[in-house]
Amino acid sequence: MQSERRARSPSPGSRSIRTCNFQRVVKMYTSRKKIHKDKDAEPTEFEESVGQALFDLEITNQELKSDLKDLYINSAIQIDVSGNRKAVVIHVPYRLRKAFRKIHVRLVRELEKKFSGKDVILIATRRILRPPKKGSAVQRPRSRTLTAVHEAMLEDVVLPAEIVGKRVRYRVDGSKIMKVFLDPKERNNTEYKLDTFTAVYRKLSGKDVVFDYPIAEP
Repeated sequence: MQSERRARSPSPGSRSIRTCNFQRVVKMYTSRKKIHKDKDAEPTEFEESVGQALFDLEITNQELKSDLKDLYINSAIQIDVSGNRKAVVIHVPYRLRKAFRKIHVRLVRELEKKFSGKDVILIATRRILRPPKKGSAVQRPRSRTLTAVHEAMLEDVVLPAEIVGKRVRYRVDGSKIMKVFLDPKERNNTEYKLDTFTAVYRKLSGKDVVFDYPIAEP
């Protein structure tokens, strides 16, 4: 009888596998509470890691806990930046953009700790609408045009800094590059990410932009 019981008792290895599977299921559940994708699409493994990071901050960070309670993301990707670095680009719902902006500096600081060595960029999800057909009575809101969406995206990318000036330069081959000047007040929070701003905006819009700060007058 004892030998039968001994044979039926699970081995330490099987118990370990069950524990790991249980922990994986719990993490999947908690991370997906912070991810709402279009058409209920399955989140990627990386998106789940971002969702889990947000959930962990909501549970453990007293400074962010109440603010993060009702916030979630739409998607997350990694983008290559110069020098073998990577940036984490997180798309958040457009209607929640003001709530995310309220905690932007604190949230980005904590997420960059969790994704060590990677810059974190938060961008509101916006949709571009095609121009209406000729003769159509339907009007397209200006906020849904390609130009307007790219301008708004640029403002999101450089947060918490504000854009204080723009200048367009033309290359010898006829292509153009835009130079964007940022408010020096947020220099400490943004200067280390200027290359990241350039790489992220180029990836999302296809446009070349260089970021700098205005030269202070003596």
